[in-house]
Order: sequence, then structure tokens, then C-alpha cells
Amino acid sequence: MKKSAPLTAKPVPQGDREEWGSAWVETGRVFTRENGELLHPANITRRFIELCEEMGLPPIRLHDLRHGAATLAHAAGASLKDIQEMLGHSSITITSDTYTSLLPEADLAIAEAAARLVPRARATSEDTGPEAEVQADEPVPNDADPLGDIREISSPSAHAPLTQTAPDEEPEAE
Repeated sequence: MKKSAPLTAKPVPQGDREEWGSAWVETGRVFTRENGELLHPANITRRFIELCEEMGLPPIRLHDLRHGAATLAHAAGASLKDIQEMLGHSSITITSDTYTSLLPEADLAIAEAAARLVPRARATSEDTGPEAEVQADEPVPNDADPLGDIREISSPSAHAPLTQTAPDEEPEAE
């Protein structure tokens, strides 16, 4: 009768291979059952859910870790080609369309980098306070910061659609 191999959640030590002898199943995988057999995906998912619940983490799909790893690698500066190879995709389009998204921090960094490319007014060497005159390469709008600091915008975007409000009174019927 064949010995049953329990599910392990850690790499199989070399001793297990020796203990199982000729019954060892060589799969080339790092995480396996004690006898080297492949782990069933449903068992891995079940154990992942159990661990998340035990740790009090919000629900997340195991596959979402793959998305997260790709997104973090991209935010850290990895090229899409490297991420494609890491994930084993046949096409870089799949990688870029499916597995990467901007983190809020990366989005802010992109906006700041773009803002640095826009010509800004230069302050004169005599600037000492808020009333100091500004020598500008280009005119600066009244509500803009002459030094080009990014600030939070509380007004709606100039690109937001204009809405029409309904008239207060009903039109008279003829």
C-alpha cells in the first residue's frame, strides 16, 4: 500500500527525498507534498484563505498576489519586458494590459515629473516674502504658485463636462 503524502506549506527538505527513496516523485518543484507530488491548486487556495483568515487580513484571491507582484515590480522600475518574463507571458501586451496598474504614489510621481517639464516663473534673488515681485519667463495665472509647487486642487477640472440645470419654472403650454 502506498504511503499517503500530507500537504506541506514549506519547501521539501532533502531528508524527505531520502526517506521516500524510490517512491519519491521528482517534479522539479520547490513546494510539493512530502513525497514530491504536485500540490493540488484547490488545496493551495484553501490553505491560503485559511491563513488570511487566521491573520485577520481582508479577503484576497491568491491570484491577486500575482497582479500585486507585477504592479509593485513596475512601480519599482522593472521594465515591462522583465515583468513579462517573470510572469511567463507570451506577449508583452498581456502583461501591460492585464497585470500592471498605477499605484497612487506612482501616479503622483508621474504628475510631478511632468510638472517639472513645464516652464515656471523664476523668483528674483531679492525675494524675501509673499509680496516679492516675480520675474517670469511666461505669465503666471493669479491663483498659481509662482515657484511651481504642486498643490491640491479643490475646484473641478477644466475638462469636467459642463452640466445644465433644469429651469426653475415649467415652460408655458401654447
